[in-house]
Amino acid sequence: MGAQLKIAEVARRSGFTPATLRYYEDIGLLAPIARSDAGYRLYDETSLERLRFIARAKQLGCSLDEITELTVAWDGGQCAPVQDRLRTAVGAKIGDAYTQIAELTTLVADLQRAAAALSADASDGSCDDACGCLADGAAPASPAVPVPLVRNGDDAAVDGPAADVPIACTLPAGDMSDRLDEWNQLLAGKRDPLRGVTARRALDDGGVRLEFGPGSDVAEIARLAAAEQSCCRFFSFSIVIDGRGIALEVHAPPAGRPVLTALFGMPSRDDGRHASGDC
Repeated sequence: MGAQLKIAEVARRSGFTPATLRYYEDIGLLAPIARSDAGYRLYDETSLERLRFIARAKQLGCSLDEITELTVAWDGGQCAPVQDRLRTAVGAKIGDAYTQIAELTTLVADLQRAAAALSADASDGSCDDACGCLADGAAPASPAVPVPLVRNGDDAAVDGPAADVPIACTLPAGDMSDRLDEWNQLLAGKRDPLRGVTARRALDDGGVRLEFGPGSDVAEIARLAAAEQSCCRFFSFSIVIDGRGIALEVHAPPAGRPVLTALFGMPSRDDGRHASGDC
């Protein structure tokens, strides 16, 4: 039998507090392997590995209920079922993150309109519909006002030809959610599972190459890319059709790459890097 560890040592090595470890025992997520004669909880290296997996799942946004289900696969001792379940969970988290991006970006646009309305001269007398306290009031309607997608301080990271292009979106706030839904349907192949993105590959300049399944609608890919570039000018798109099939290559300056990753996904770890247009 391997070394038996007391709860304090497990807490030190895992980063979880003793109180959390006791709670995990209560909910059936991590049980001690034994108890000492004095009644102390005892763990082993396998317990620490299980905690590493739990920490990883928490890092990816999984709830305790989801983690409990994942550990059922973990207990089987085979990587493939664990990876399959975790990939499914992560895919759902990506969809949730896209929704949050749309909601937060819409909120930014609403706050900008409110700030513009509240910067106008105050009305004489009590608040009314013209003062900005109750509504946007007399503030000029400007649906094309850019909504910043990164902090102003991040603009200094932009270099190259796109240095003068703000990392901002001019899409009207009410349309942002619909646009994200369009991208989600296209990338996930929701209209046709044989289409959609089959691989994401990193490009040398920090962009991403989205490879689509056979029979994908090139016209729809081009339409959506053009629509996105018209409101987010810091993006650039290239459609590549070659022996590998159909691909959309997306580029952005350094400050815009977090937005690129949030919208189009992270390149697969084992895809390697490819120069734009190279075979």
